[in-house]
Amino acid sequence: MNRVSYWRLLSLPFLFSALLAIVPAQADTLSAVQVLRAGGCGGVLPAAQPVHHNPLLDRAAEQWAAGLSPEAAAKRSGYEAQTAAGVHITGTESSTIQLLRRSACRTVTSQALQDIGVYHRGLDTWLVLASAYVAPARSRAPVLAEQALRLVNEVRARGARCGERSFGPAPPMRLSETLASVALGHASDMAEHNYFEHVDQAGRAPADRVRAVGYRETLVGENIAYGPQSVEEVVQGWLDSPGHCENMMDARFAEMGLAYAAGQAGRRGLFWVQLLAAPRV
Repeated sequence: MNRVSYWRLLSLPFLFSALLAIVPAQADTLSAVQVLRAGGCGGVLPAAQPVHHNPLLDRAAEQWAAGLSPEAAAKRSGYEAQTAAGVHITGTESSTIQLLRRSACRTVTSQALQDIGVYHRGLDTWLVLASAYVAPARSRAPVLAEQALRLVNEVRARGARCGERSFGPAPPMRLSETLASVALGHASDMAEHNYFEHVDQAGRAPADRVRAVGYRETLVGENIAYGPQSVEEVVQGWLDSPGHCENMMDARFAEMGLAYAAGQAGRRGLFWVQLLAAPRV
C-alpha cells in the first residue's frame, strides 16, 4: 500500500521528466506547449487537454507582435474569442519549454484555453491561446430577454442622459412574446443574409414587420447591434449611443421584445434586435 501511494505522489513529476526527455532539443513551440499541458508543468498544476493549432491565431500572434492586444488581434484575424491570452518569450528554440515553464505555466496549461497560434521572429516567439466564442443556446433566449428587461428598467427608473438630452424616470416596460418573435425574425434574416440594417431585404421597416403579425401599435422603435457577446454588453452599447439610448428612455414605450441570432460565413458574432412598442389600447 505504501509503495502504491509513493508512486502516485511521484508519477506526475516523473511523467513530465519522461515527456521532456522525448522532446527533441529543437522541439517546436507547439510541442512544448502540449508537453507542459500533459504534465501540468511538471506536476505543479492539473494536467490539461491538448490545445488545437488554429491558423487564424497564427495571424493573431503576428498582429500581437505588431502591437495589438491578444484579444484585438484575435478579433482582427477573424477568430471570435470568448477569452484570449498572450505569451511572449525570448530565447533559442531549444530553451522554449523551460522559458514557458518558468514564465507562463498557468497560461499555457489553462483549461479554459483550447486553441493556439504561434509567430516567430528571430529569437522572439509570440503565442496567442484562446477559446472560441459559442453563441448562447436558443433555449436561453427567454432568460436573456429577462436580463435585458431588468437592465433597461433599472435605467428607466433612475433616468439617464443620452448624448445632449437628459431623460427623467420612465415607467417600466414589460416583455412581449409577439415583439420577441418579430425581433427574432429580423435578427435571423440579418444573420443568414449577412446585412445590418433596420429595413429588411423585402423593404419592410420595423413598424411594417410588427403590423404584419397583427400587433396593433401606435409607436415602434428598434435598436440593433452586431458583435456583443452578452446582454450586459449590448445594453450598455445602446446606452452609450444617443439615438439608441433615447429609444430605451422613451416613456411612451410600454413593451419590449429582444432576440439574437448567430452570424454565418464572415460574420460569426451575434446579431441583436430590440423592438420597443406602444400598443394600441
